[in-house]
Amino acid sequence: MEGILVNTAGGIACGDDFSVSARLDPGADLVLTTVAAEKVYRSDGPVSRVHNRLELGAGARLAWLPQETILFDRARLRRSFEADLAADAALIVAEITAFGRAARGETLEDALFEDVWRVRRAHRLVYADTVRLEGPVSALLARAAIGGGARAMGTILDCSPGAEGRIEEARACLEAAGPGGTEAAASAWNGHLVLRLLGPEVGSLRERVARFLSAYRGVPMPRVWQT
Repeated sequence: MEGILVNTAGGIACGDDFSVSARLDPGADLVLTTVAAEKVYRSDGPVSRVHNRLELGAGARLAWLPQETILFDRARLRRSFEADLAADAALIVAEITAFGRAARGETLEDALFEDVWRVRRAHRLVYADTVRLEGPVSALLARAAIGGGARAMGTILDCSPGAEGRIEEARACLEAAGPGGTEAAASAWNGHLVLRLLGPEVGSLRERVARFLSAYRGVPMPRVWQT
């Protein structure tokens, strides 16, 4: 089953506070995505917040596959992702972030982006990741030790049972998905699998993420990704 999240406001403006909560009953199988890319507009000071909260019952399976988030210059966003999984639940998450509007050649001269992920299995923390960029974000990403000039970033997390053992398969799928000008790597530990991708623009990175996920999951991407 596919579910599509819709932001009827058309984007996230200064000070907005959005929350999404989803609970999957035991044995449920769901793909959640968004109808379009999410735009985060410039702010005159207030920080916008997005809270995503998921709960998966025994044997439930969820693929969280929203389309990309696009940060405008002077955007200020704090986003959190929390998932509580039953011992045998399966979760795959993919998030893509574009730093500026590529078509306009926009750079982020002054912005805030904070992205906090926490995943618990059987009430025990098994994955924690925090990305925080503040100030001249594009200049920070231009540094070799931070982003190497990247203007887009993708993160894919597989917290399904057996995910750690699929590391070589994931690397093969990633290689087959083609570079498209992007840099990517995969790691596995503590029972989960993580991929990070960086690219010079969001279009090619999005395509590589989609090709990887289609191969790795063995099913096509949600229909809205193909429009």
